[in-house]
Amino acid sequence: MNTSRAKAPAGVNLPALRHHNAALVLDLLRAAGAEGISRLELAERTGLTPQAVSKITARLRAEGLAVGAGLRPSTGGKPRTVLRLVPDAQFAVGLHLDRDGLTAVLVDLAGRSVAVTTAPLDFGAPAEKVLADAADAVRDLSAAEPHKPVLGVGVAVPGPLDHRDGVLHRVTGFPQWDGFPLRDALAERTGLPVTVDKDTNAAALALALSLSEPPGDFAYLHLGTGLGAGLVLGGEVHRGARTGAGEFGHQTLQLDGPLCGCGGRGCIEALCLAAEARGDRAEAARVLGAGAANLVGLLDIDRVVLGGRTVAADEDAYVRGVRAVIEERAARGGGGVVVTVADGGDRPVAEGAAQLVLAPVFGRVGERG
Repeated sequence: MNTSRAKAPAGVNLPALRHHNAALVLDLLRAAGAEGISRLELAERTGLTPQAVSKITARLRAEGLAVGAGLRPSTGGKPRTVLRLVPDAQFAVGLHLDRDGLTAVLVDLAGRSVAVTTAPLDFGAPAEKVLADAADAVRDLSAAEPHKPVLGVGVAVPGPLDHRDGVLHRVTGFPQWDGFPLRDALAERTGLPVTVDKDTNAAALALALSLSEPPGDFAYLHLGTGLGAGLVLGGEVHRGARTGAGEFGHQTLQLDGPLCGCGGRGCIEALCLAAEARGDRAEAARVLGAGAANLVGLLDIDRVVLGGRTVAADEDAYVRGVRAVIEERAARGGGGVVVTVADGGDRPVAEGAAQLVLAPVFGRVGERG
């Protein structure tokens, strides 16, 4: 991604401005990797003065977030001191609470997973049991680096939900979660800051941050125990006015189709999962492709990324099926849509949940209303 930054807008209060500027520097340090980056380059790319960069980097070094990475020959004058990020200075935990399983990851500042755990989970169990399982996973992962601070916990769950307040709505098949304050309840259990988002949004955020070029517009379609979408528009995760965007699985494709867990009929999720259940993967991929083609036509996006355990079971079949429907539609106007797969099955969701905590540290909130 493009790591250049403009100066902060006028009117920002001083503490916020300091955090903003430090985030810009940290983001560039992370992007530079092990090779590091000089203070002069930091000043040039952020638009900050060399004096301001020196103060920020001195503070980051004192906090253990940055260290010297040697010297770089200069075109004139003294060799330049190179700095790099210390990835294991701090960590974040990412949780994916699926309908039947829990995936938890401990991620360092560079976005690398350093520990992963998986366990069965009954999302239909009483809330206290689900919270206890989630809190246990956080505690176990934190023990992997007992002397390093954990910045917080990102939680990715099926939607719909209110991302801003961390409150769940009527999760398909589990209406008992409607109105449950998951963020505050888990924060009380763990003693850590908690951020909650839809599973598909978390995965889309992780994908956007992993790209070396600007992400542009794309859709991440996750097919596992359910079906949903994460949308990245204008380089940012699009959540909508009520943070409910991406309920892709519940668009109606067949008016008199089978009953869906959401209460509707003929939803793409119900049709797709029913085809999978009877072993007709080609039909499941075709149905998913029909929904993807609708999305491409509606938003004029140029990339579709598929993910989730069901897709991972036969990636080639799903890519072929989805691409075939999109190309058939494109033949009637437009084209050039890329269809790819996110590696790792369900794991990108948990990693994206950790990025909900880390992204703001680097000035990358990745949120669009």
